[in-house]
Amino acid sequence: MENKIERIKQGIRERIIGNEATIDLVLAGLFAGGHILLEDMPGTGKTLMAKTLASLIDAEFSRIQFTPDLLPSDITGIHYYQPATGEFAFRRGPVFAGIILADEINRATPRTQSALLECMEEHQVTIDTDTFALSDPFFVIATQNPVETAGTFKLPEASLDRFAMKLSMADITAEEEVMILDRYEGEAKPMPAPVMSTEDVRNLRKAVDDVYIAPCLKRYIVDICQTSGKTPGILSGASPRAALSLMRCAKAYVMCAGREFVTPEDIKYLAPFCLAHRIILKSEIGRQSDPKDLIAHVLTNVTVPTEDWSR
Repeated sequence: MENKIERIKQGIRERIIGNEATIDLVLAGLFAGGHILLEDMPGTGKTLMAKTLASLIDAEFSRIQFTPDLLPSDITGIHYYQPATGEFAFRRGPVFAGIILADEINRATPRTQSALLECMEEHQVTIDTDTFALSDPFFVIATQNPVETAGTFKLPEASLDRFAMKLSMADITAEEEVMILDRYEGEAKPMPAPVMSTEDVRNLRKAVDDVYIAPCLKRYIVDICQTSGKTPGILSGASPRAALSLMRCAKAYVMCAGREFVTPEDIKYLAPFCLAHRIILKSEIGRQSDPKDLIAHVLTNVTVPTEDWSR
C-alpha cells in the first residue's frame, strides 16, 4: 500500500507544482476519514487538486458550485412526482459521489450550508422520511476565498467543526510558476489514470487504526484541547470531536509517511491545521489575532510527553 500512496502523491505532483506539504495533508485527511476546507485565492489549484485526487483513486467526482440561490435539495436530491405512474421517485443530488468539491461554500446561505452537516458527519442523507447511504469513501473538499466577502455567508461553527483540517495552497516561487506555464502550454492535459481503487482507500482507512499512538500522547492531545478553552483570547476551545480528529489525522499522516507510531512532533505539526478553525475567539481580538498563532501559543503551555511513545 505504501507504494500506492507514493504513486498517488506522484500523480498529484504531475498536475500540481509545489505544495508538497498540502498534498501530504490532503491525503492524511482522506485516509483519516475526514474532510478538508481549502481557503485560498482563486487560481491556485484547489479545484484541480480535488479532480486529480478523484481520478487517481477511481472515485466518482462531483462539483457543486455554491451560490446564494442554491437550495438544500439542489445538493441532496428531491422526491418528484411522476404523472405516468402516479408515484413519487427520488432524484439523487450531486452529493451522491465519492469526492465532492464544494466550491466557494461560503457563497451559499446557512440553510444550504447545513445540508452538508448530516452528509459529512454520518455519511448519509435524510430526505423526507427516507435515509440514503452515501458513497464509501465519501470525501468533501470545500473551498472559499479568504479575501472577497461580498455576497458571502460565514461558515457557522457547526459547519467548521465538520472539517478535519483547514488548509491553504502554498506560495510558489517564480521558477515554479514558469514550470506551470510550460506544463500547461498547448492542449489541456488529460486526467491521470487511477493508481488506487476505492477498495484500497477503505483498506487504508482501516490500516490507520493499526498505527500506534501511546496513551501519553492521547493525554497530550486532550491537554492541548482542554488548554485551548482556558487560553486568554479564546472564548470556546477545541471540542472532543476536534481531539478525535487530531488523533485520527496524526495516525493517517504517520501512515502516509511510512511510519508505525505517532510522535509528539506529529501532533504539534498537525494541531494548527486541525484545531485553529474550531476555536471561537473573543470578539475584542477576533480581528486582530490569527487562530493558528493562538494554537501555537497553546502548544507552548502544554507539557510535551517524554515517555517512550514507540510501540
